[in-house]
Amino acid sequence: MDFKNDQGPFSPPNRNVIRVFSAVIEGISRERNTTLVTIAYHDRIGGRGAANSVRLVVNQDTDIYDERGRNIRADELRRGMTVDASFSSAMTRSIPPQAQAFFIRVVRRASQNITTTGRILDVNTRDGFILVLQNQNPSSVLRFNMTSDTVILDLFGRRIRLSSLHPGFRVRVVHASFMTASIPPQTTAFTVQIIR
Repeated sequence: MDFKNDQGPFSPPNRNVIRVFSAVIEGISRERNTTLVTIAYHDRIGGRGAANSVRLVVNQDTDIYDERGRNIRADELRRGMTVDASFSSAMTRSIPPQAQAFFIRVVRRASQNITTTGRILDVNTRDGFILVLQNQNPSSVLRFNMTSDTVILDLFGRRIRLSSLHPGFRVRVVHASFMTASIPPQTTAFTVQIIR
């Protein structure tokens, strides 16, 4: 994934614009005439920089295109899609920060979800992720990032909070098929369920 802060072909004139490439949509929510699209991206070429996320404010002023360059509506965007985007460098101080989106182009459609089963090694409620060991090999550890859309379920299928998960719990995680090149690899969790 790539990050660039400059004026480009899809940037409004005379504005400070951030452009990102190969970002992944982690979550989508809708409020009245506005869609909020949370994307994850790296701030250096090759995915070696810090992982960042931003919530894009998508409205009637945002140009949205599919892979073939055709205009699409915001409600056609889906979690797991890979997109290029340009957005305002003026952001809120929230976590994640929020910024006006100027342009979004779908690079790749969301691929199928993958299911991984393993034991929780660590639960980080502050930064919103869990580390899961798939087998006894330490190199099999995966980091699953939680979003506001992630559903966490107990053994009986009832919704619970991230803070209810603990190291040692065996879980089944339905997640995006993409993985970062970081150590451990990271991806977005869609559903986490405690299993026996």
